[in-house]
Amino acid sequence: MTMYPWQQAAWSQLQLMRERMPHAILFHGPQGVGKADFIEAFAQALLCENVRPDGHACEACASCGWFAQHNHPDYRRVRPEALEDEPAGDGEEGADTGGKSKSTKAPSKEIKIEQIRALSDFMNISTHRQGLRVVVLYPAEALNMPASNALLKTLEEPPPGTVFLLSSNSLDRLLPTILSRCRKFALPMPSHAEALAWLQAQGVLDADSWLREQGGAPLAALREAESGSRDDLDALLHFLANPAVDSALRTADKLSKSALPALVSWQQRWLYDLFSVKLSGKIRYYPRYQKELAALAARVHTASLNRAIKGASDRRAVADHPLSAKLFVEDMLLEYTSCCT
Repeated sequence: MTMYPWQQAAWSQLQLMRERMPHAILFHGPQGVGKADFIEAFAQALLCENVRPDGHACEACASCGWFAQHNHPDYRRVRPEALEDEPAGDGEEGADTGGKSKSTKAPSKEIKIEQIRALSDFMNISTHRQGLRVVVLYPAEALNMPASNALLKTLEEPPPGTVFLLSSNSLDRLLPTILSRCRKFALPMPSHAEALAWLQAQGVLDADSWLREQGGAPLAALREAESGSRDDLDALLHFLANPAVDSALRTADKLSKSALPALVSWQQRWLYDLFSVKLSGKIRYYPRYQKELAALAARVHTASLNRAIKGASDRRAVADHPLSAKLFVEDMLLEYTSCCT
């Protein structure tokens, strides 16, 4: 399984928990740092019959063979349909993968109650080799309310010999009762230098810009760099640098088919840079737009900027389920225009 350089310290820390293994661990951290790969590597290690001294799976026993072929009898992975066409960890947990369903219906981005109920038979039979059974679930914030309640009942009365490994990009979107039933384990963002060195080792050109634009998340930066396109991002940033009502409507039409959570995140980073330039002259995410940010910061009022930041934060909470994508983007850009002109 994949292990990234910035995860080595966390892996060593995790090994200290193995002697008194909690029944549920919730791994949390920013999107794009490799949480899905990390927890699946840990799941394989928990099931391995000949674990290495460093805690990693041996990759050679029968259990590791079954795990590699995705048919281990004591392992289940629960994630939204929208991620099922993607290999584990690709695109990072919770990302908009663009996977296609075989039916005409768009694959669900939620984890549904049927998926949680399907675990019942799995948890009520003996394990294949008298070891642990492991359930990996990500992203936990994709659980809809019925699924969350069903999972909570299981976590309140965990079956013996079963370990749940959950992953979340956003703890504040989970039920407090689920949080209280799990041991939390942080997987932080790598340092800029560490992430940059890794991206350069992958052969990414202009790695620094890609990394900054993705908020320092190396896997997100790699995915975007491999796509080779900044069209949607640049269309949004061009508008944000020169807001006006007429261009807001044109830009909204162009961006209405983009991933809405990504659009809101890009706008939030722009607003962070704008606020930072206004207060300290520093830019974190979009150094390519230094001149435009400086010009806008010189004329926008701090109170208006605070209003725009709050509006973007409120909009992020509903970006996954808008009533109309085009109206959502129009409203987002028009509100920004009213705050920053």
